[in-house]
Amino acid sequence: MTRADLSERRMQLAGPAPQFGLAKSSRGYAPLSPELVSTDEFADPDDLELGCRLKGGEILQKSRTFRMVLGVPEIITYVSAVCPLMPGDVVFTGTPVGVGVGRTTPKFLAPGDVLVTWIEGIGTLRNPMLAQADAT
Repeated sequence: MTRADLSERRMQLAGPAPQFGLAKSSRGYAPLSPELVSTDEFADPDDLELGCRLKGGEILQKSRTFRMVLGVPEIITYVSAVCPLMPGDVVFTGTPVGVGVGRTTPKFLAPGDVLVTWIEGIGTLRNPMLAQADAT
């Protein structure tokens, strides 16, 4: 699936330990495309280019799946040992280098930005960034 892995930073950084999964669970923070593909559709499913850029061309992240710290089979083995996985479940695998908060000068998406995410051989997803109302 082509997706943009977005995080709600206030939630993510609240508390004594970062809440990486929870911060991606808010409505609108894990947009997924309607594309589903099986691994047999690729010559090498463990070597696909993926990344994201802002509309206008600035590349924020770009890498290849073979550079992942853990491969997809290892990730699925680990997650399925913790909780049962069912058909249709989505497992987030992490993100390439270039996350905005980790940059020397942090860069965050802003209302009006359009994030363009791609995975080679699958497709492209465009996500316009909207302002989020504070939950007070």
